Amino acid sequence: MNIKAKAFLFDLNGTIIDDMPYHAEAWRNILNNDLGANFTKEEVKVQMYGKNEEVLTRFFGEGYFTMERMNELSIEKEKRYQEAYLPKLALMDGLKEFLAMAKAAGIKMAIGSAAIPFNIDFVLDNLQLREYFPVVVSAHDVTISKPHPETFLQCAAALDVDPEDCIVFEDAPKGVESALNAGMQTFVLTTTHPKEDFEQYNNVIGFGADYTALSVG
Repeated sequence: MNIKAKAFLFDLNGTIIDDMPYHAEAWRNILNNDLGANFTKEEVKVQMYGKNEEVLTRFFGEGYFTMERMNELSIEKEKRYQEAYLPKLALMDGLKEFLAMAKAAGIKMAIGSAAIPFNIDFVLDNLQLREYFPVVVSAHDVTISKPHPETFLQCAAALDVDPEDCIVFEDAPKGVESALNAGMQTFVLTTTHPKEDFEQYNNVIGFGADYTALSVG
């Protein structure tokens, strides 16, 4: 499939790297072992989107933790995730070649993620991706997480590209909804959710398990 736009905007987890099971396990470890809860894998999978403090609030309710405590839990969760995932850290199949094609074609690129900078830096630095992504919008840069469009609109503005000239690469329904709210089309990576989970969205231009079948049109 040929994909062409003035800008490509990438989510991070589940889109650039296939790491969502490691996030889920780190969350379950924190929630159940450290905080004494008893959430199932499916419950965690459904709720672990957006900023880390939003995840904790969904599980425990508004005001249960101070912001200081949520920040502590957030960093601890990410440390456990990174320790477990580092030996497996790798770009999704075909992405290295796809990024090189996009750069050669003059397509602008950015990352728009609900991850904190600590995790984004972990990926960009270990996989030497800085040259492709001059713009990074993290959880710390937005007021409201996906599905609000702020993340991707900030990316477009920083790249000086109109929203309708961007294509978003996402793996989660909330991310696709965020792109829709921003007026952007989306290519979906089926790393985390099956195609059926995206049937309600009319901005999806294609699906893929990875990037091996993609080219820059």
